Amino acid sequence: MPRTRAKICGITRIEDALNAIDAGCDAIGLVFYPPSPRNIDIAQAKLIVQQLPPFVSVVGLFVNPEQDFVNRAIREVGLTCLQFHGDESPEFCETFDLSWYKAIRVKEDTNLHECTEIYSNASALLLDTYKAGVPGGTGEVFNWSLIPTELSKPVILAGGLDANNVASAINQVKPYAVDVSGGVEAEKAIKSNEKMIAFMNEVLK
Repeated sequence: MPRTRAKICGITRIEDALNAIDAGCDAIGLVFYPPSPRNIDIAQAKLIVQQLPPFVSVVGLFVNPEQDFVNRAIREVGLTCLQFHGDESPEFCETFDLSWYKAIRVKEDTNLHECTEIYSNASALLLDTYKAGVPGGTGEVFNWSLIPTELSKPVILAGGLDANNVASAINQVKPYAVDVSGGVEAEKAIKSNEKMIAFMNEVLK
């Protein structure tokens, strides 16, 4: 069985990025969304990425961004993948010459098969918790049984994951990857090395 990949999102400090990689994650996430407490500017993001070792994916998270801003972040930061967490159309997501995936906030009536058709050129779907007015980072788990057992896109599972539940999530959903932010924090936007290690130990065991 292929191993489950992991992304630690909401990185704002160089030391957190390096600790996340040492813990075993495959990718770090940088949030370019000013209302988020984990928002980071391009200058700081560039400083973080310059310190990374090779073979680490750098994902830029955007919520209804301007096209020019995304292009600037790609160019100046060195992003390797894009995550769209707003109401972006497939056409907008396909504008950029990078791999991308679309976040879907799952509700009882969400048709995930239809989502895979709408975002047919996405490399994956990230499934997160729906909360009215909040594009992500709720820290809350959704009902994993709403995820069909067979989707035509890889699933990245997010929403309220931590070291206590990620093994169960992987066992039930069998996602391609898991995505964590608040579940490995000491405080908002500051990661806990101990929590990252504990989380990754559960993912990799």
